[in-house]
Amino acid sequence: MNGLLTFEDSVLSLINKVSEFFTNFTFAYAVEIFLFFCMIFYVSKILRDNDATRLMLLYWALIVVVGVMIYTVDLNLFDKGFFLNFIIILSMFILVMFNVEVKKSLLDLRLNPLAVEKNAQGGVAEHKSQAEVEKCIADIIRALQNMSKNNVGGLIVLSRNNLPRQVLQSGVMVDAEISTQMIEGIFFPKSPLHDGAMVIKGHKIQAAGCFLPLTQKTNYPKDFGTRHRAGIGITEVANVSSIVVSEETGIISVIKQGNVQRYADYDTLKDVLKDYYWHELPLSDNKKK
Repeated sequence: MNGLLTFEDSVLSLINKVSEFFTNFTFAYAVEIFLFFCMIFYVSKILRDNDATRLMLLYWALIVVVGVMIYTVDLNLFDKGFFLNFIIILSMFILVMFNVEVKKSLLDLRLNPLAVEKNAQGGVAEHKSQAEVEKCIADIIRALQNMSKNNVGGLIVLSRNNLPRQVLQSGVMVDAEISTQMIEGIFFPKSPLHDGAMVIKGHKIQAAGCFLPLTQKTNYPKDFGTRHRAGIGITEVANVSSIVVSEETGIISVIKQGNVQRYADYDTLKDVLKDYYWHELPLSDNKKK
């Protein structure tokens, strides 16, 4: 009976605290709750976008466990201030761990990649037919395989209009239709643009001879030179994919979010390019593998 009364008293106490909270609710409380929610939402988004599902579940589990301990267990070690500080410190620790992804997310937000894509003249970019998209894919793959066969180095960035402006300004604006001959011509060893990166935006070669930021990580094979480090570096600061052809070995590598997939064959390249052009291909081709 005493246990029942104690439980009832606890429930009444909780109800009184909730009632008191809303009675004394101020604008400052609203701002604090909003900012707190935004921080938790942003941290969860960073973890979700980078396939850190287990870490995200652990993050939420810790929030729930500590919250329950504070508001249901009578421990002098815990109070509201400790709860807020715990979540803030935990969130900042996770954001530091994912600092590259945070910078990439902020860059995408500033460039607004969901906005309507515009061409160099300011007009709205027109969608191509399935046949035209498949021709672009075929021309890019053919050029990469020819370059691989002849040990011609190359670096292609697949952009969705979300590259830092200084990257494009470091090269030469091309604004040309995609073709095997054009790609191979730009990367021809005696070409003045062959050492830089080619930027493909949609159905056109946007720029060539561009300089990219180099990755600062060192846990890569010894045969990775400047071209590979640049291909990795750009995917760490922008939400893009890059394709590298090694001048020494002819090996084709596909890079996404700093992760390198070497020895990319025809099927791998086709999957990457289908993923890039997914909105203009049939539904059956749009399914990610």
